[in-house]
Amino acid sequence: MQERTDLEDQLSSIGRIEQEIADHIGMIELGEAEGDQGVVAEAEAALKAVRADATRREREALLSGEADANDTFLEVHAGAGGTESQDWARMLLRMYTRWAERKKYKIEYLEETAGEEAGIKSVTIQIKGKNAYGWLKTERGVHRLVRISPFDSNARRHTSFSSIDVYPVVDDRIIIDIKESDVRVDTMRAQGAGGQHVNKTDSAVRLTHIPTGIVALCQAERSQHKNRAEAWRMLRAKMYEAELKKREAEAAAEQAARTDIGWGHQIRSYVLQPYQMVKDLRTGVSTSDTGGVLDGDLDQFMEATLAQKAFGGGPDKVEDVD
Repeated sequence: MQERTDLEDQLSSIGRIEQEIADHIGMIELGEAEGDQGVVAEAEAALKAVRADATRREREALLSGEADANDTFLEVHAGAGGTESQDWARMLLRMYTRWAERKKYKIEYLEETAGEEAGIKSVTIQIKGKNAYGWLKTERGVHRLVRISPFDSNARRHTSFSSIDVYPVVDDRIIIDIKESDVRVDTMRAQGAGGQHVNKTDSAVRLTHIPTGIVALCQAERSQHKNRAEAWRMLRAKMYEAELKKREAEAAAEQAARTDIGWGHQIRSYVLQPYQMVKDLRTGVSTSDTGGVLDGDLDQFMEATLAQKAFGGGPDKVEDVD
């Protein structure tokens, strides 16, 4: 029923767009014949609105994977570099939460490990909304930041790395069979800023799938039972994502990009000093609006990556930015 509803919505939207185009063109012709420029201007403005709607539908048509419409888990991991990379991980978390807020998606924090001085070592969030996974799967990989460090008293330029991992929330349409005997369950005290609950009960749950080494950790709830249930959902989602990667020809390259959070593996560079530029190293798309990108304006990068995967093409050789 959900699939049928989505298809009916797409078909009705195409019919509505075609009808509106015909109606507005007719109004323009009528206005020009009668010399009424007000009618012409109004119809032209309406056509621009139809074009924007058609462009949005065209973008959504790129999301054709079997799990693209699902909610998604997003993980941020700081790379080597201590406080610098941990602060960069915090900036990336803010960037993706702002992007989700622009889309009117819901955000739920599942696990967070704070840095020693600033930033975060790692964080896991769930983003809920239609096509959340379809969009965010394009962000999987290593992200590089070049800036004047706010933690360096000599104001030197530093390069930091953090990685993004994305996997879909597995719904009832997708069955993932996991033997409980293959999963090791560990409980521990939750980590956080403090309070009545944190570090007093063994409520945090970590599941490890022994054959694959895939790990799922949840400490968001006070109840160990709830954390265990959520950890199982995350484990199923991670295992489904692992299976999807096996089906993709580029799985090996993507896996290699995640094994080392450092030089030679980044998918995007964010340069804040000595000039301003964000450049995607897969598609060649770049912008000087670094503030907008770090504030969640990511659609141009996501759309270009989806289009490249759907239609091929892209730069033969991508040059990095220093």
